[in-house]
Amino acid sequence: MIDVACALEYLHHGCLSPVIHCDLNPGNVLLDEDMVAHLSNFGISKLLGEDESDLYTTTLATLGYIVPAMPLNFADYSFLFSPPRMRKPNDFVGDRSLKQWVSHSLPETVMDVLDANLITPTNNRLQNELDVVASIMRVALDCCAESPAGRTNMKDVVRMLQKIIIQLLAC
Repeated sequence: MIDVACALEYLHHGCLSPVIHCDLNPGNVLLDEDMVAHLSNFGISKLLGEDESDLYTTTLATLGYIVPAMPLNFADYSFLFSPPRMRKPNDFVGDRSLKQWVSHSLPETVMDVLDANLITPTNNRLQNELDVVASIMRVALDCCAESPAGRTNMKDVVRMLQKIIIQLLAC
């Protein structure tokens, strides 16, 4: 996750002209032999000029991974997605979305959202690990806020994830 966040921070803030991926989903994140994540498939990405920080556009993307269809200020806010998971993006009952499902699970029932194989209940650090997972999910939820102004800036996302890594290593 930190690798993807760093790549997005670079694309949004480190390039001469910001690059907006527009189709960030698990299928477009590749892992190398050292398990370092790399972004791929820039086919529908957008390169923004200086006068295009407010971009109003119809964006093609993978259903379930695009943030709500609203004007986005790409220069200042993240353009993120739902986190990788076992359930399909549209595999929810009624009006409940993936975002709502995850949000309602935090922090008490975070295990309902996880793949049970990721964390074992016999581990004596279970609660610390669940707290870390809940922190990561809060970051993801901040990145897919309904309002563009409510989305977390990618520079802040990277800083938050770095703090979470430190918290995990301290466990």
